[in-house]
Amino acid sequence: MQASFHDKPRGHLVLNDVVKIYDSDGGDILAVDRCSLDIPAGEICMIVGPSGCGKTTLLNAVAGFHSITWGTISLDGRELCSSQQPQATPGPDRVVVFQNGALFPWKTIMDNLTFGPLVQNTLTKAVAAERARELLAQAGLNGCEDLYPAQISSGMRRRAEIARALMNDPSVLLLDEPYRALDALTRSVMHEALLQMHALNPVTILFITHDIEEAVFLGHRVIVMSARPCRPKLVVDVDIPFPRDKRVLTTSRYRHLVRQSLDAVHEEAAISFSAGEREGE
Repeated sequence: MQASFHDKPRGHLVLNDVVKIYDSDGGDILAVDRCSLDIPAGEICMIVGPSGCGKTTLLNAVAGFHSITWGTISLDGRELCSSQQPQATPGPDRVVVFQNGALFPWKTIMDNLTFGPLVQNTLTKAVAAERARELLAQAGLNGCEDLYPAQISSGMRRRAEIARALMNDPSVLLLDEPYRALDALTRSVMHEALLQMHALNPVTILFITHDIEEAVFLGHRVIVMSARPCRPKLVVDVDIPFPRDKRVLTTSRYRHLVRQSLDAVHEEAAISFSAGEREGE
C-alpha cells in the first residue's frame, strides 16, 4: 500500500540562529548569518538563492562535513551541533547525494545498493537484497540489478543513487543539485520519479538547486536565500496538491509561484553582482 505524506513522518530538522564564519587570509568571511529554518518531518524543502550565497555551506553543516560558528542544528529533538560542539557527527540518519555521481563503477547496481548496509552491518545480506530490489522497483529499475553503472543511462544512475541513499532508512536526504548535469527531458522524468519514491519513503528532503521551476515543482516549500551572508529572504508555500505530474507545469498557480520565487532570487543576485560576487559556487 502506498504511503501518504503523513503516514510515516520523520526527520524534523531545525536550524536555529546558525552562523558560519570562514577564516581566510583576507580576514573573516561571514558566510551564514543567524539562519533559522524549521523543516517539518517528511517535507521536501527546496533551497534556492544566488550563486555563492551559502546554500551548500548549510547543507554541509547538517551533514557534518563543515562546522558552524554559532547557533544549533537539531534533528528530531537531538542536537547535532552547536557553538559548544561545532561540527555534527556524520551518520546514516543524514545521507547526501551530490552533483557528481558516486556509484562504484566496478560494482553492479545491486552491489552498489547493498554495499553500505553490509559494511556497516545494519542489514543482513538477505534483507539488504530484498530492500534493494524493492527500491529499484520503485525507481523503475527492475532488471538492472546485475548491470554496471556504465551500462545504464545517466538518469537511471541518478535514480539508482537515490535508491541507494534510501537503503538505510535515513531521516533526511540532503540533495545538492543532483540533476544539474541532466538534460531537460531527463530532469523532468527524474522529478516525477523522486516524488513517487518520496510518497513511498516520506523522509525529509533538503534540496539545493538553482532551478526555480524544479524547486516549485518538487517542493512543499521554497526557501529563497539572501545574497551572502546567507539567511532566509522569502518562504514560498507551494500550495499545489500532491501527487504532481507534468500537467502542473502549465497551471497558472505554478507559473505564479515560479515568478514570485524568481523575482526574489533576481533581487538577491543583483545584490551579489553589485558586491562583486562571481558566478558559480
